[in-house]
Amino acid sequence: MPEQIPILPGTLDLLILKAASLGPEHGYGVLLRVERITGGAFLIEQGALYPALYRLESRGLLKGKWGTSENNRRARFYTLTAAGRRKLDRETRRWGQIAVAMATALGAEEA
Repeated sequence: MPEQIPILPGTLDLLILKAASLGPEHGYGVLLRVERITGGAFLIEQGALYPALYRLESRGLLKGKWGTSENNRRARFYTLTAAGRRKLDRETRRWGQIAVAMATALGAEEA
């Protein structure tokens, strides 16, 4: 298992939007999905997850709907809205640019 990496400021929302883009999931399922898609590198604490889900839903980036989880419990399932898809696409491009710029900078050698 890789070393766990602290979630950088501004990345929690992006990770949640990406997880929701893969299909409807309840809150705790979003947490597990982020852990899975990052190979365990990022772990979200429940205390940070639920306020973020609420914030993203209130901004119209996620849509929540009550349903029943796989263990027969009432749960709120989240899906990505069209606005959420646009935000995810924009932020994905931006983080791609940041990653390229950082790799370039870190690969620089003294001339």
